[in-house]
Amino acid sequence: MKIHLAALCALSLMFPLLASAKSTDRNEPMNIDAGAQTGTLTGDGKTLMSGGVVITQGSLDLRAANAEIQIKGGEAVRAIFTGKQATMRQQMDDGTWMDATADRIDYDITSEIITLTGNYKVTSARGTNAGQRMVYNTRSGEMNSGGDGSRVRTVIQPKNKAPAAGSGK
Repeated sequence: MKIHLAALCALSLMFPLLASAKSTDRNEPMNIDAGAQTGTLTGDGKTLMSGGVVITQGSLDLRAANAEIQIKGGEAVRAIFTGKQATMRQQMDDGTWMDATADRIDYDITSEIITLTGNYKVTSARGTNAGQRMVYNTRSGEMNSGGDGSRVRTVIQPKNKAPAAGSGK
């Protein structure tokens, strides 16, 4: 299980509008809680988790109804999280937080491409991006969303955003 689950923490590094995911999280133990788990952890195949999947590692908190980890040659090659909605939260190195939700979070570990589909939304201190489908290349930083007839909404916060009136900050 350790082989494929280490790849899950890479999810924390994959979303646009981020500064940098908390780098020390990778050195923390990964805890996985699920109602059921079945499959293989070696060779080729897949491991299925269901019944509410909760993965925590340091500040990373990922929750989904179900998870599927695809294994090839004993290594994780893909992780798919599904539910209405799968959620992820992680603290960034600068102390701010990133939140992401989608009906499906699909991480192709080999190509380092993450695809969020079904009412996705990524929120960080730097802004938000929301729509029906987003593909993000973690190697190049390239993001593609929309183009399928649906609308995409991006909000980028000003660099020196003033606190809201009456917030007491």
